[in-house]
Amino acid sequence: MTMPSLQTTAEFESKTLSVLSLTRKQFDTVSELARKEFGVELGEGKEQLVAARIGKLMRRLHFSTFREFYEHLQTDRTGRCLTQVIDSLTPNHTSFFREQAHFDFLLERVFPEWDGTRPARIWSTACSTGEEPYTIALVAHEYFGTRNRCVPTIVASDISTSALETARRGTYQAQHLQQATAPWLRKHLMRGEGRWAGWYRMRPEIIDSVEFHRINLIEPFPDLGHFDVIFCRNVMIYFSHATQAQLVNRLAACLNPGGYLFVGHSETLTGVQHVQPAIYRKRGALK
Repeated sequence: MTMPSLQTTAEFESKTLSVLSLTRKQFDTVSELARKEFGVELGEGKEQLVAARIGKLMRRLHFSTFREFYEHLQTDRTGRCLTQVIDSLTPNHTSFFREQAHFDFLLERVFPEWDGTRPARIWSTACSTGEEPYTIALVAHEYFGTRNRCVPTIVASDISTSALETARRGTYQAQHLQQATAPWLRKHLMRGEGRWAGWYRMRPEIIDSVEFHRINLIEPFPDLGHFDVIFCRNVMIYFSHATQAQLVNRLAACLNPGGYLFVGHSETLTGVQHVQPAIYRKRGALK
């Protein structure tokens, strides 16, 4: 690993910025890495986005050329550099109550099916910075809490370590919550004061109801047990058709009979009949 020495910050950043125009070979190298390590297809038109994100990572790690950076990536036995690449390239766009119809379906169709003899189990497979699993938790607390029944167990996972760190904190800026439509959302939030003015944090009972794990969806899953509901939304659009099919089969194996799989509205499972748009159900009945 070659570190910059005896050069000004301006000189170093100027030199590093030149790599933001990746050569075709360099872009193909990054694309193959992304496909192999976390299943993401970096197709045509993503060259500038990839170059910008890799360039930002290189500046943070103090590399001045792509060659030096990639050599370090290949020889780093700790895996930290690869994790940072994954964090840089993995899409993390999300929001509270994204695709509202799915949460309405939970309240109106799914939750009433459970008889309360055991807590339901829900998995948010690509949770990003936590908005999806916390939305599930909020909806679950509102429904089951008012009926004196067990709140579902919620497992959340993502491949990005930085996104998971944010998710575990459960702290968000006020403008990040403005699009949330549920009128009871704010009663589950604590308002920050002083240097935390303009921020909100989920109440402890909401944070404690979500269990976070780092999971790469294209690798074998850890033994998490079976689930009644699995959310895998807006992540498969970045995978090849073959990877999508493999992932759906593995997720189906993790569903209890009668369990539901929620995907993004821009994602379709070919040849599988949906219950509602982007909602699929495994044969059988929930117990």
